[in-house]
Amino acid sequence: MKKLLTILMCFTMMLCLAVCEAKAEAANFEITDALGRKVSIPENTSRYACLGPGTLRMYLYVADKEQLVGIESIEKKWGLKSRTYAHILDKLNEMPVIGPGGPANAPDAELLFVADPHVIFTTYSADASSVDELQAKTGVPVVALKYGNAQLFDPVFYNALRTIGKITGNDERTENVINYFESVKSDLNHRTANIENPKRVYLGCQSNRSMHGIESTTGDYAIFKALNVKNVVNELNIYKYAKLDKEKIIELDPEYIFIEPGGITLLKQDYTANPAYYDTLSAFKEGKVHLQMPFNFYAANLEIAMANAYYFGSVMYPAAFADVDPKEKFDEFCNYLLGIDAFDVMAKQSYGGFQKLNLDNF
Repeated sequence: MKKLLTILMCFTMMLCLAVCEAKAEAANFEITDALGRKVSIPENTSRYACLGPGTLRMYLYVADKEQLVGIESIEKKWGLKSRTYAHILDKLNEMPVIGPGGPANAPDAELLFVADPHVIFTTYSADASSVDELQAKTGVPVVALKYGNAQLFDPVFYNALRTIGKITGNDERTENVINYFESVKSDLNHRTANIENPKRVYLGCQSNRSMHGIESTTGDYAIFKALNVKNVVNELNIYKYAKLDKEKIIELDPEYIFIEPGGITLLKQDYTANPAYYDTLSAFKEGKVHLQMPFNFYAANLEIAMANAYYFGSVMYPAAFADVDPKEKFDEFCNYLLGIDAFDVMAKQSYGGFQKLNLDNF
């Protein structure tokens, strides 16, 4: 009898263990991250770390800032500079540091271990082995994300948002955000798709790891694409970042030129030294040179990029954008994505914001 009882007790214990293991497995769910890694995520996570360019911004678009375990030290160094999302991080300087941050720095496993997140999101690594290594060192699920290559309306970016939304329990908010982006894309297209003789345009002074002058540009500018205008550098079969021979810009002679503020100092210096060159460009002669607001800082501030699109549209196609105030659009986008009005504070960091460019005033 005792032997039978012992057998029954052992069987009961094994059954209990099996049930517990089954429940543990059921309490986890698996996601496939941007590197194709299968990552097991515990249910009911509530503590998150965001590493690398753009990760914190994506998180804040869809998830709860109160569930962050800390921020990268570079965020504290930059303060409120050029990143709209920084303005919603209350007491930014008092938040725990979870690593160095910055485009070229590796994560700090020890600081992450101390911060004790339930999940780590990262855009740092292009290879699975380094992400696996960080996961092994911290004992925390690490989910690799990709921000995307374009500045607007990128499916890769949408996939990253969906991953964050699923893990943080914000699927509905995430789909609403993606639908919002797509509604903006649709509105811009609706306003410009059927305009005859699209404007010929050029982006100058594009930053690329440092400041550059008028010759710095790109043939794959998402804002121009969203407005269905003609990027003149495509006429040279250029569809990526390039530094042109300045004489080529004269040959192309774009109708409108939009300037990225990061290169204003170099542009002003060149303008002062070579005024005759700029006098040959129709856009400068006719007052069709405009300043956009900078939006690429630790990856793209998409609310600013979309506001730039509406500003460009209002400049080139005033009838099609007659109902639009770009400053109001800026705050509309910031409110929806981050819950704040931010035009005034961000404009102060960028020569006053949207404007026709008069280099004599700089």
